[in-house]
Amino acid sequence: MLAIDGHTSLYGILGHPVAHSLSPLFQNAFLKDSGMNGAYLAFDIEPENLKTSLDGLYALKALGCNITVPHKEDVLSWVEADEDALLIGAVNTIKWSDQGWQATNTDWLGFSLVLQGLEVNLKTTSVLLFGAGGTSKAICHALFHMGAEHIVICNRNEERAKALSETIALHYPNIKTTIISWQDSDLVQQYIQTCGLLINATSIGLHDNESFPFLLNGVGKALDVVYKPSGKTVFGEATKAGDYVFADGLPMLIAQGIAAFEYWHEEEIENGACLLPDLLQSLQWVEDKLGREALVLPGWRGLR
Repeated sequence: MLAIDGHTSLYGILGHPVAHSLSPLFQNAFLKDSGMNGAYLAFDIEPENLKTSLDGLYALKALGCNITVPHKEDVLSWVEADEDALLIGAVNTIKWSDQGWQATNTDWLGFSLVLQGLEVNLKTTSVLLFGAGGTSKAICHALFHMGAEHIVICNRNEERAKALSETIALHYPNIKTTIISWQDSDLVQQYIQTCGLLINATSIGLHDNESFPFLLNGVGKALDVVYKPSGKTVFGEATKAGDYVFADGLPMLIAQGIAAFEYWHEEEIENGACLLPDLLQSLQWVEDKLGREALVLPGWRGLR
């Protein structure tokens, strides 16, 4: 139970929908374990109310917020973003300052840590990326920093896929991109067989009664940005048709959340006033809370 008083600082996550988010679970634990007087809440904000909500939270001096679907790109209009966020073209973390909202993107850092756990050789492995939104941009930023050479983009909206490809060509010219049509199931199936890393950065699986439209019967590694308390996502279940080492979005969520916590409390961490949470310990704690089986990736063996 949080001890809330007149000095409690406000944090939160802005999205639509957002009731499913696990961020309040572990961010409040981070605050408690660090001895910080704060409360982290979920705010369901419809797109037309985003600017008003940001203004209200700023007036209330909310110290930090995460930004999730569908606001990651739109929020750029009302924040001062750092180099990574500007390059990615999407924001997932903001913090209060006298000059207005400061912003960054920690999604790419979280993705990088999980990808390290999967032990993928991106020099020899092509990536099949489903999705072309704000999270996909952060993933491409991470893939560039980790040495990826070929990304195949498959998105329901082909114009967005083309826009992402153009962004990659502009900012990451060493990466070759291939765009394939969502409607061309035969071609998609060919790339499922030849790409050693599959990534779901779409919203498929967030809602009930959805199914992944392709047969994932290849061999390799697979990563889903969607997470479910049970650990069973639509994309993850689809990978059972093949032979994949699979990670759902939970470790990425926690890893980016730790990076966000560091962004909000950089000064306190540097001064030793609070400790930066550990990824694997935090993941274990959340898994225990959810009653789900521990995820052990190749690069984490012996560490948990």
